[in-house]
Amino acid sequence: MRRIGFTLLELLAVIGIITLLAAVLIPALQGSRRQARTVLCSSNIRQLLVGLSLYETENRAFPPAFDNTPMLPPPGGYPGYGQYDRTGWWWFNQMEGFFNKAGQKKTVLQCPSKKLNNPKLRKDILCGNYGVNRSVCKNPDDVQSHREEFVGEPLSTTDIPSPAQTLLVVDCGYSMITWWHAADRPPYDFGGMIEDTAYVPGLKINEKRNLWPGQENDAINGRHPNKTVNVGFADGHVSRKKADDLLVEKTGDNTYRNLRPLWKPK
Repeated sequence: MRRIGFTLLELLAVIGIITLLAAVLIPALQGSRRQARTVLCSSNIRQLLVGLSLYETENRAFPPAFDNTPMLPPPGGYPGYGQYDRTGWWWFNQMEGFFNKAGQKKTVLQCPSKKLNNPKLRKDILCGNYGVNRSVCKNPDDVQSHREEFVGEPLSTTDIPSPAQTLLVVDCGYSMITWWHAADRPPYDFGGMIEDTAYVPGLKINEKRNLWPGQENDAINGRHPNKTVNVGFADGHVSRKKADDLLVEKTGDNTYRNLRPLWKPK
């Protein structure tokens, strides 16, 4: 008599094979997706570098990281949340077409690999995406008087001795960042403002830093494979670096050093 269907043993064998294949393929697919997001992140930073370069060409300097002197809001309205974000123009507001608060069409500002667990921070364009180096994109003023080195006129490429080694844009916890945020022993306490929780994702010192709830996974575990970050340099090229390559170490009284890329133009 002709048998129709499978025996229990055959079904168990098929299920076992499918389970084995899934165990092999799913991690590979997840790794491929993660790598694709890393590549997209690199592309975003490259586009931001183009926008910053065009701004520099027109204005003979890069834009300030943050500027609260304009009387009117930027096109699309003020980014961020008034409860903890300062109100003013951010560096991406200075570049035409890079921000639309209503439609959020410009996804180039959003890192596809960020890991913020706080829904409000995740929706805040200033949090968990990309930050500019305030040693280059200096602000007109600062809420903390002891940060004079980051106040003044923004630099241009000609002001930077080694633009191919000086970072301009990086994967970041906040929209602007200083070398203090990558220092194992910062020269001053940061305070409680959210902009002072800026971080390089995956940097080892983040485990001991005070972070806002929801930032821990992104800051400590990093976004990209092997705790790497995408870095855009002042000369316009993008490179992936180990997060710990951006560490700034205190070597003595008021003396610090960091590896490459450089935070402070020299």
